[in-house]
Amino acid sequence: MNLLFRINIILLFLFFLGCSQEQSVDTIEQIQVGGPSGTELAEEQILRIGNGSEPGSLDPHLSEGVESSVIGRDLFEGLINELPNGELIPGAATSWDISDDGLIYTFYLREDARWSNGDLITSEDWLYSLRRSVDPATMSSYTFILYPILNTREIAAGELPSESLGVRAVDQYTIEIILEGPTPYFLGLLTHSQSYPVHRPSVEAFGGEHTRPGNLVSNGAYMLDEWVVQSHVKAVRNPFYWDNASTVINEVWYYPTEDKSGELSRYRANELDITQSVPAAQIDWIRENLPNDFLSVPYLGVYYFGFNLLREPFIDNFELRKALTLAINRDIITDQVLNGGQIPAYGWVPPVIGYEQQSMVEATWTQEQREAEARRLYEAAGYSFDNPLEVEIMYNTSQDHRRVAVAIAAMWRQVLGVETILLNQEWKVFLDTRRAKEVTEVFRGGWIGDYNDANTFAELLQCGSGLNDQGYCNQRYDELIKLASIEDDLEARAQLLQEAELIMIEDLPLMPIYFYVSNYLVKPWVGGYETNIMKHDRSKNFYILSH
Repeated sequence: MNLLFRINIILLFLFFLGCSQEQSVDTIEQIQVGGPSGTELAEEQILRIGNGSEPGSLDPHLSEGVESSVIGRDLFEGLINELPNGELIPGAATSWDISDDGLIYTFYLREDARWSNGDLITSEDWLYSLRRSVDPATMSSYTFILYPILNTREIAAGELPSESLGVRAVDQYTIEIILEGPTPYFLGLLTHSQSYPVHRPSVEAFGGEHTRPGNLVSNGAYMLDEWVVQSHVKAVRNPFYWDNASTVINEVWYYPTEDKSGELSRYRANELDITQSVPAAQIDWIRENLPNDFLSVPYLGVYYFGFNLLREPFIDNFELRKALTLAINRDIITDQVLNGGQIPAYGWVPPVIGYEQQSMVEATWTQEQREAEARRLYEAAGYSFDNPLEVEIMYNTSQDHRRVAVAIAAMWRQVLGVETILLNQEWKVFLDTRRAKEVTEVFRGGWIGDYNDANTFAELLQCGSGLNDQGYCNQRYDELIKLASIEDDLEARAQLLQEAELIMIEDLPLMPIYFYVSNYLVKPWVGGYETNIMKHDRSKNFYILSH
């Protein structure tokens, strides 16, 4: 039976099994958005966002994943902020100076900035927060984000105390950050939650419960009001935010919805104004029936399957990893299984300005050639149709993740005879299982860039990185990443990162599947909405038009 036909039959079965949404075209009434002028605001300024999985944490130094980040950008503000188009602008700092050698950044804080409880925000708050962020006792998975700051690596490794971090409170409203070497993308790093401030009295008073409603004190345009697990998170305007007068949205509701068809149903019922994504099986229907709401834009991310390199069968078995990688028909996945404009990936770093993408040499081969090489490597690894590999694929609960896993399992079976078990887990459990590295064999992964630079992908695979769930470690790779972090010549820096990516491709600790495109829905009455490659949205930039 033809492989594509078999995959389509399986996916069709899954679609009808899991899809309860009526597929008839909605009766669409003509709604005048914005009143006669097109600019009139709705009386009720409430924004409702579909937000994927339940957020793991709202502690900015512990949060992981897109879901937590969406909420975190509303609750907190870094020294640097972003316009809706992604342009960097002043945030908690009004301005900054950079020394001629690029090593010292001096930030001048807003003197009118307040915490959501009314407390002043001073340089001591930033000093405490940045030290906490890199302190190994905090147990952050994202410490590597701040590696450019002097002594961060040594502090994270427990070799130096957090007080030795290259940060200094010059006076009450001036903070100085000293870097290991010139870092052209450093300002972009400061939009990440790892650099957000936390309210020291609250952290010390409530410990791990400081993120609960009533305890969480933040410095962003909104403050936490409610958090009902598996129901919603509600944020309300922070009256002490320095730019509160410019904020229009009064309440933001974030709804965790792992069922994408369910999220679409809520959107069609006007229970959501923005979805996080759309179900792949219904993209054609959405394009036809909701063309004005549907957005499909480039997204700085890569979808992959990781190998656990710390246990059998993948430890020291490059031939097996390469065989499984080449047996996947990425064109079928992007064009047939997902059909959302995704780009087949044969390398790790998606298109980034100033960086030449690297790919495995087999990217230029035909799929038939790749499959022939996969069978040769599979036999060299000690497996065959008579002696098949038995392997488990783990993914977090999602219709589309299941569709991709089913397709890959079918391809491995067809090309190599691999026997595959599929295991799905709820998001928090999935993250814990991956991080433990004890029971996983192959696991789904996705990495969305934290800033618009190739380094945001390169640093993830360093030895000991908190998010390196493959357990990958190559000393030469790490050396190149460190050299690139202090190289001020942009062309030379790009060459170092490109050489590092080629090493990763030669080692194959993971299988790149495709580069993301962000597909989602936005109601026509959400004003001020602009797309950007990072999909870094902030509710304070939006408003609701009358409808």
